[in-house]
Amino acid sequence: MSDRFLLQGPHDARFTLLLAHGAGAPMDSASMTSAAEALAGVGFRVARFEFAYMAARRTAEGRKPPPRAETLNPEYEAAIAELGVSGPLIIGGKSMGGRVASMIADDLHRQGKVAGLLCLGYPFHPPGEPKKLRTAHLTRLATSALICQGTRDEFGTRDEVPGYDLSDRIEILWLEDGDHDLKPRKTISGFSAADHLATMAKTAKAWTERLQV
Repeated sequence: MSDRFLLQGPHDARFTLLLAHGAGAPMDSASMTSAAEALAGVGFRVARFEFAYMAARRTAEGRKPPPRAETLNPEYEAAIAELGVSGPLIIGGKSMGGRVASMIADDLHRQGKVAGLLCLGYPFHPPGEPKKLRTAHLTRLATSALICQGTRDEFGTRDEVPGYDLSDRIEILWLEDGDHDLKPRKTISGFSAADHLATMAKTAKAWTERLQV
């Protein structure tokens, strides 16, 4: 096991989750850490990793812009191989990390390497560009997927997403007044960020227990 992974949760967990970060923040960002802690807290083994462009920001090489999401597919597949889990594996991540996982999920699922897909704030379209959809591959997705989305996520709101042509393998958990980090405004919604992360984790746990693995 290399030191490229941040690991949490019980060693004997039935399911391992491999999570990648979003385009602009690292694997140990506050939102990624909070989500990983919530998921580990319900019994998942959670592994986080970084794509090379993000890891380079920690060195003297400085800040690199994120590459096109699809160019990261091989890096995600390499992380799966390096992690080397023996039991059922769920892949996914936050925003772009989940999008990359969604593009490789079906090939890996057919090979028996992946049991499901978990996306935290899927970037259905760029903010302010609702016609630039990133959903073409999701219409035919064969892998069981759970997308956890805030209702006011500027990358895809509850008003927009139900109109998309999405595979019936995709379940969506809507978190009231959540933003792209799933955070609600407590004064408006009555929920805290911790409330929503607890709901996300419990829902993910129940969803994995229904998977055919």
